Amino acid sequence: MIPTFVNALAVIIGSLLGLAAKKGVPDRLKTILFYAVGLTTLGIGINMSMSANNFLIVLGSMALGGIIGELIDIEGFLKRIGDSMQEGDFSTGFVMSSILFLVGPLTIIGSINAGLTNDGTLIYTKSLLDGISSTVLSSIYGLGVMISAGSVLVVQGSIVLLASQLSFLTNKIYLNDLVAVGGIMVLGIGLKILEIKDTKVGNFLPALIIAPILVWIVSFF
Repeated sequence: MIPTFVNALAVIIGSLLGLAAKKGVPDRLKTILFYAVGLTTLGIGINMSMSANNFLIVLGSMALGGIIGELIDIEGFLKRIGDSMQEGDFSTGFVMSSILFLVGPLTIIGSINAGLTNDGTLIYTKSLLDGISSTVLSSIYGLGVMISAGSVLVVQGSIVLLASQLSFLTNKIYLNDLVAVGGIMVLGIGLKILEIKDTKVGNFLPALIIAPILVWIVSFF
């Protein structure tokens, strides 16, 4: 679990640096940072989504996950948390950073590798990347980015502890479609950052659970 704690700590430290710099950033620089983050996020999402083995599984996962998320109103729940903290960008920062930090292949492969072999090299590499990303994101979106360290701790920690049961996810049959679903969600975040469309990305989070289930079902046919 040590690599996971290091990863969460990297997000916290990076976020604190970003929060400290937030007030000193002029509005015009904040605007260009929005564009930089938004466009880069779109690029990451496109790259991830192209890994799909079967876009019908991706579509099915997004549709079913979106319905579940909408019914239980995940996005609304996160927004209420942000409102209670008087932090307008809380839900955007939390959802965006949580997804960016957790849906990539490094999270899955690195966590399972750490759990099975005690080798945390991939997670340490990811920690450096997440620390840099959290610095930039928190300077724009505030406290929600730092709170996403809890998501990293819970999700990655769970994968590490359940590594022997989740090792099948490293198989490209499962991994590619799961990463593609995450990529579509990242695309949605990019659209929201650029203020093109609010796609309620938080409500699609259940799709990350549904994707491997659909792949498993389809494998019988």
